[in-house]
Amino acid sequence: MADRNQDRNKEGKKKKKKSIFDLSKYIDKQIRVKFQGGREASGVLKGFDPLLNLALDSTIEYLRDPDDQFKLTEDTRQLGLVVCRGTSVVLICPQDGMEAIPNPFIQQQDG
Repeated sequence: MADRNQDRNKEGKKKKKKSIFDLSKYIDKQIRVKFQGGREASGVLKGFDPLLNLALDSTIEYLRDPDDQFKLTEDTRQLGLVVCRGTSVVLICPQDGMEAIPNPFIQQQDG
């Protein structure tokens, strides 16, 4: 029974779980989000909650290659204001300062 009550403070109230992410510094800034299943989008972060549900404005989805679902194309589509479900978010990063690098785990073919 002691294990069950560890999450309670002295007054018997449940402790509020603190998020390990501090996304407040990215409010009103451009971020890029990757989702389970391979989708990617970028937009201006307008809000979030402890479950990582995100509200993005001026959102752009990066479309994938129909032949290779793991490869993004140059094609995009405008989505506008969206709410992203936190359970499907895999990665969040600021848009500025991000650059693509070659995958170091794939052996390069000599051509």
